[in-house]
Amino acid sequence: MTAVALGAAQSQAPAQTAGPKGPPVIRDAEIEQLLREYVQPILQSAGLAKQNIQIVIINDRAFNAFVADGRRIFINAGALMEAETPNEVIGVLAHETGHIAGGHLVRLREQLAAATTQSIIALLLGVGALVAASRSKDPSMGQAGAAAISGPQAAIQNSLLSYVRTQEDQADRAGVRFLAASGQSAKGMSDTFQRLADRMLYTTRFIDPYLQSHPLPAERVRGLQELARSSPHWDKKDSAVLQARHDLMRAKLYGFIERYDAVGRRYPLSDNSVPGRYARAIAAYRLAEAQGAQGQIDSLIQAQPQNPYFHELKGQAFLEAGRAAEAIAPLRKAVSLAPNPSLIQIMLAQALLSANEGAHADEALALLQAALTREPESPDAYAQIAMAYGRKGDLARADLASAQAAFMRGDLRTARQLAARAKTRFPVGSPGWVKADDIASYKPPNSALRQ
Repeated sequence: MTAVALGAAQSQAPAQTAGPKGPPVIRDAEIEQLLREYVQPILQSAGLAKQNIQIVIINDRAFNAFVADGRRIFINAGALMEAETPNEVIGVLAHETGHIAGGHLVRLREQLAAATTQSIIALLLGVGALVAASRSKDPSMGQAGAAAISGPQAAIQNSLLSYVRTQEDQADRAGVRFLAASGQSAKGMSDTFQRLADRMLYTTRFIDPYLQSHPLPAERVRGLQELARSSPHWDKKDSAVLQARHDLMRAKLYGFIERYDAVGRRYPLSDNSVPGRYARAIAAYRLAEAQGAQGQIDSLIQAQPQNPYFHELKGQAFLEAGRAAEAIAPLRKAVSLAPNPSLIQIMLAQALLSANEGAHADEALALLQAALTREPESPDAYAQIAMAYGRKGDLARADLASAQAAFMRGDLRTARQLAARAKTRFPVGSPGWVKADDIASYKPPNSALRQ
């Protein structure tokens, strides 16, 4: 779903609304590595393998995914938690890749150019109110939605939503092509949309199909199923190894996001599987049951000693319990085992700096500089760099790194203040002074939708 389609189709506010600093994003080395492996064959088939397209996980329990630019695919944690097989997630990613490969976002911006910002906002809110009214049975909500899209907005509404419906059909078809070209089944994609269609069946009986950003679910699913079944790989199953990693990913998300009692119901003590034990270990450590959690994590490491993310969890649990020195060894092990350890390197640097104020500063800086090669926009990395330079007494670089951390968080006011102070500590014209000056004088670009 494109960003506009997402906004038009929602009937209620998301669990956490994105503020000026961006949406509530989940960062996790294990999950991100798995999603990279899921999407890479798709990007290869689409001719996008060299575009450095990233998968961003949104902390929202709704089943959803969307693209808002040509560089990132956003997927909700809820979609990952509900998808029972890797192929279901791969199908969603294939659909979103279809939007990027089709240049839909560029063309959508052209469609939006004819409308004012206020018109677009009114349109999206109006459609959302109509969908909400169909579920709430409150006639006043339906009247509010109708008023929001009435009058001169109607022409914009019909043109824009018709265009987005066409995009969705094109993305479905492209996604199936990419799956076939990469030797993968489109069954997961078809099953996912069938499940979503079943949920929406009652709602869509009361919605004008022209007031939907997507084709009516039944219509869309029929077309997708026919196309998907024509693939020579329809019956191809996910490998057992990939399914096992998928199950661990879901267990991890449930362990971190769900309440302790909900985790216990989904993964009861009678469930002795590795995913079940993983979820319960995470839930125990979140509940501050440090001793019990460490015992459970150790049993996971014993079962899979080469799994980097079990060692990472052990280090994270120690670090967050205030036992930084004990976190260092398992985090070092995790860094040595993980294929893309950048996020774990940042955590290890934090443990090193917390365990000893000065002795580990150089090692922490080396880890953080290595992490920044893959995570150049990480505010956490810059914050730890600031701490390391502070421990070394290098206040100029500490201020600059603090300014960079604030800038990456979107806190421009703080970033400018810290950068201005850093400039006073660097020789004029030096590389550090230039970087600080860039932040101190930065002005955000105007919105593309501004009148």
